[in-house]
Amino acid sequence: MKTQNSAVLNMTEGNPVSLIIKFSIPMLIGNLFQQLYNLVDSIIVGQFVGPQALAAIGVTGSVTFLFFALCNGFGSGGGIITSQAFGKGDEDEVRSSISNTGYIMFVFPLVVGIIAYFLIDPVLNILETPADIMADARAYLGIMCVGLIFVSLYNYVSSMLRALGDSKTPLYFLIFSCILNTILDAIFVCVFHMGVVGAGIATVISQLVSGISSLVYAISKNEYFHMKRKDLKFNGAISKKIIKLGFPLSLQFSLIAISCMALQRVVNSFGSVAVAAFTATSRIEQIIHLPYQTLGAALATYTGQNYGARKYDRIIMGYRKSLMLMAIFSILMLPIMQFFGAGIIRIFVEDEEVIVMGAKALQITSFFYIMLGLIYVVRGVLNGLGDAFFALLNGIVEVIGRFIVPVMLTGVATIGLWGIWWSVGIVWLISGLTAWMRYLGYKKQALEY
Repeated sequence: MKTQNSAVLNMTEGNPVSLIIKFSIPMLIGNLFQQLYNLVDSIIVGQFVGPQALAAIGVTGSVTFLFFALCNGFGSGGGIITSQAFGKGDEDEVRSSISNTGYIMFVFPLVVGIIAYFLIDPVLNILETPADIMADARAYLGIMCVGLIFVSLYNYVSSMLRALGDSKTPLYFLIFSCILNTILDAIFVCVFHMGVVGAGIATVISQLVSGISSLVYAISKNEYFHMKRKDLKFNGAISKKIIKLGFPLSLQFSLIAISCMALQRVVNSFGSVAVAAFTATSRIEQIIHLPYQTLGAALATYTGQNYGARKYDRIIMGYRKSLMLMAIFSILMLPIMQFFGAGIIRIFVEDEEVIVMGAKALQITSFFYIMLGLIYVVRGVLNGLGDAFFALLNGIVEVIGRFIVPVMLTGVATIGLWGIWWSVGIVWLISGLTAWMRYLGYKKQALEY
C-alpha cells in the first residue's frame, strides 16, 4: 500500500490511541468551528433582521437537518467502503469507490432537493409554523432545498478524504467556509438588507465554493483522486455496497431528526420557560456531543481500514482504548455540570427561573454522559465494520424512545416536566446498551477467530 502521500494516514500500523487522537483533533476543531459559525450566523440575523427572522430560520432547523441527513448517510457509507478498500491495499477499488460515491452523492441530493422543495408548505404546516414567520421560513427552506446538492458536494469530498486518513484538509476548508459564510452574511443581510433570503444564499454560496475548492485540492494533491478512465466507470457492485450501507445510515440520521421533532413538541407543551431551559441545555449538550462524535468518526475510519487489512485484534484494541478516553471525559464533565450548571446556563439567558430549571436539568442528564459516549464509540466501530443493520436498529430505538419515554415520564405527577430531561438520559441509556449488545454479538461473529 502506498502511504508516502502526506495527505494519507495509514491507521493499520502504529499505536491505536495516538492514531485515533491525531485523527480526531482536526475534526473536533472543525466541529467547534461549525458551532461558532452557527452562533455568529444567528447573531447576525437576530440583531440585524429581527427575532421573527431568527425564529423563521430556527423553525426550519430540524427540517433542513432531516434533508441533509437523507443525503449525508450515503457519503458516510461511501467513506466506510473506501476506508475498507484502503485497508486492503486495493488502490483500484479505492478509486472506484471514490468515483461511484460521487455519482450517488450527485443524483440523490438532486432528487431529494426537488421532492423537498414541493413539500415545503405541507411540512411547515405539520410543524404548526406561526403565520407571522411562515413567509420567511418558506423562503429560507426553499433556498436550502435548491442548495442541497452544493452542501452535499463538500460533505462528499470530506468523507472521502477522511476515509483515507486525512482529517486536516476537511478542517481547513470548513474554516474557509465558515469565514466566507460570515462575510457573505454581513454583506447580504447587513448591507443589502436581504433578510433570511440573504442568509440562505450566503450559506449555499459558501458551501458551493468550499466544495469545489476542496475537490480541486483533492484532485491536485491526493494520489487516490488521480483517476484514469477505468476508475471513472460506473461499478454496480461497489455502488450496491455503498447504497446498502448508506441507506440505513441515512434512515438512521433521518429517524433521529424526526424523534427530535417529537421531543420538541412535548417540551413546547410546558410553556416558554421550559422551552428556553431546554434550548439552553440542548446547546450545551451539542458541545458535549462533539468529543464523543469526533471520537466515533475517527474510530469508524480506524476500524474500516483495519477491517480491510484483516487486523481484527487492532479493532478490539482501538475499541477498548476509545472506551477509556470516553470514560475519562465523561467523568471529568460530571462534577462540572453538577456544581457549575447554573453559571453555564447564565451564559445563554438572564432569567433566574430558566437558570434554575436549566441547572437542575444538567444535573440530571450529566449522569448519563457515559452512556452517550458509549453510543458514539460503539457506533464508530460498527459503522467501520459495515454493519448496516445496527444503523437502522439504533435509529428505531431512538425514535421509539423519544416518542414514548417523554410522554410516559412527564405524565407522572411526581416527575412532571423533569421527565423531559430524564427521558433524554434514559434514551441514551437504552441506545447505549442496545449498541453495546450489538457489538458483543458482532464481535463474536466477525472478529473473534
